[in-house]
Amino acid sequence: MKPLAIVLVAVLLAAGCSSQRRDKVTVACGASERWCAMMVKRFSDATGVEADFVRLSSGEALERIRSARARQEFDVWHGGPVDSYVAAKDQGLLEPYESEKSGEIRKQWIDREHTWSGIYAGVLAFCNNTKELGERGMKPIRSWRELLDERLRGAVAIAHPATSGTAYTALWTQVELNGGDQDAALAYMRDLHPNVLRYNSSGSEAAVQVAKQEAAVGVVFSHDCVAAQEQGYPNLEVTFPQEGTGYELGGLAVLAGAHNPDGARRYVDWALSGASQRLGPLVQFYALPTNTKVPAHSKAADPAAVKLVPYDVEVAGRAKQALVGRFRAEVAEPS
Repeated sequence: MKPLAIVLVAVLLAAGCSSQRRDKVTVACGASERWCAMMVKRFSDATGVEADFVRLSSGEALERIRSARARQEFDVWHGGPVDSYVAAKDQGLLEPYESEKSGEIRKQWIDREHTWSGIYAGVLAFCNNTKELGERGMKPIRSWRELLDERLRGAVAIAHPATSGTAYTALWTQVELNGGDQDAALAYMRDLHPNVLRYNSSGSEAAVQVAKQEAAVGVVFSHDCVAAQEQGYPNLEVTFPQEGTGYELGGLAVLAGAHNPDGARRYVDWALSGASQRLGPLVQFYALPTNTKVPAHSKAADPAAVKLVPYDVEVAGRAKQALVGRFRAEVAEPS
């Protein structure tokens, strides 16, 4: 083949690959594997746009997105607490987009500058294995202080805040319970450390560990424990800390530098819609919807029945990098 022909073939092949990449939406997904798989499939079914996903915990997603800033591998970020989205926004990693569906989302659960939108909400809870606790002479845990009991040595399942949005929610909850005192929050986490089984990379893993009786109690979002109950694991009971608890607002955003920005915006429109937000229970995902047209499922946590801390996601997000750095230095590195 002549040199010019070789060059032309290479250009055409590169153009074809580029076109394929532009036509596809790639999602960094921060919820459960089943939920992520269902969401991208239903989006493709509804729009005809090809989509796939990579399941990442929120800390992992933020790091991947930050590292690939110049050559972004994802178009959309979907799921996982918005604390990380706030951090990403401050680093210029998100592309503002005001969706046609934004007006259907509860106003307190959407960024004023439309760099991210809330897609679901979940309440932080204790997932108790009543059999394992009974063998330790304990009842289901209903207090952050009870979680420090010596009978729970090596029996508390929790993730690491460097990788897990669930764990960062737990850490920031301690900040709020201590009137904004980060030193006091870290002191609590140091006291809890001897009771920790190991620091997972993903928050939902704690529910599985409790369900399999590897741990006696886990710090999870309540819908993760409910999902484990529905998968046939016995002896599980959800409780909420009586001092107060935090909550996650699952996020959604178009990423700066997306290869397929038009497809990414279509994905956001679809994900904010009532049709999309009704899908969670099909895969035992019982978080609260943020779309005002979608009623909460009967198995979702009722915020009115739980004592919530005044969780400011903007403040929590901006404090995340420094606070997680202190956790790593003063409490533990990721497992």
